[in-house]
Amino acid sequence: MAKRKILFLCTGNSCRSQMAEALLRHIADERFESLSAGSHPAGYIHPLAIGALEQMAVSYENQRSKSWDDFAAVPIDVVILVCDRAAGQPCPAFGGAALRTDWHVQDPVEFAGTDEERSAFAMRIAERLRVKIEAFVSLDWSAPKDELQERLGFLGEI
Repeated sequence: MAKRKILFLCTGNSCRSQMAEALLRHIADERFESLSAGSHPAGYIHPLAIGALEQMAVSYENQRSKSWDDFAAVPIDVVILVCDRAAGQPCPAFGGAALRTDWHVQDPVEFAGTDEERSAFAMRIAERLRVKIEAFVSLDWSAPKDELQERLGFLGEI
């Protein structure tokens, strides 16, 4: 069976979606291909994401900030939006995916505080993403599409 392509999507593709891409690749088995992109990519991986991933001993090697245009012709199985609508951040729309869910994760880049406080906050966000991704990987992927969609929605709440 072909790998399921999972696309983590946000606006800048510099922090949250980069952490999620690396975490899925680190946690998942051969059933998944982990991707990330942004509607307006920043062009770099944010140091807060790098610090959190390094602290978790998760590789981000060969990752880069990418545009969602890079995946326009790629069949995507699941799109996971990691924008924080509560903070008024715009979430990009991405068509064509079989399944789509919103995880609404706060952006460490927007967190105000000292460098230590910002790093600690980025770590909390990375841990939250790890919990969601571990649950995501353990879903029964043989379930009907509507049931999978419902379960993906529940993951947005944890």
